[in-house]
Amino acid sequence: MNDESSAKMFAALSSPVRLRILLWLLEPRAHFPEQQDGDLVDDGVCVGFITEKIGLTQPTVSAHMKKLAEAELVTSKRIGNWIFYRPQRKKLKILGNWLLCAADNSSVENSTK
Repeated sequence: MNDESSAKMFAALSSPVRLRILLWLLEPRAHFPEQQDGDLVDDGVCVGFITEKIGLTQPTVSAHMKKLAEAELVTSKRIGNWIFYRPQRKKLKILGNWLLCAADNSSVENSTK
């Protein structure tokens, strides 16, 4: 992980809306109903369900999801007319390890290997 990628991740997570959505996506079965198309875990959550749950307009939610995707915290997948989002767990683990090492005053560089 480099300074630019970590800065993008922190910027994406600085929004309470994006942080809330990401936390929901990490436990989709607890926060969203089953979908007609796509599995909540394997395929991700339909943007329509995210929009409904967060109570914002679809363009606003799409803008938030774009920020999370640019930071590589989520991936998107098109199924039919809808976009489905799921978390990038590997990236989140790297970020978490990086923070733990920094908090322990360990070598941050070693956490990304």
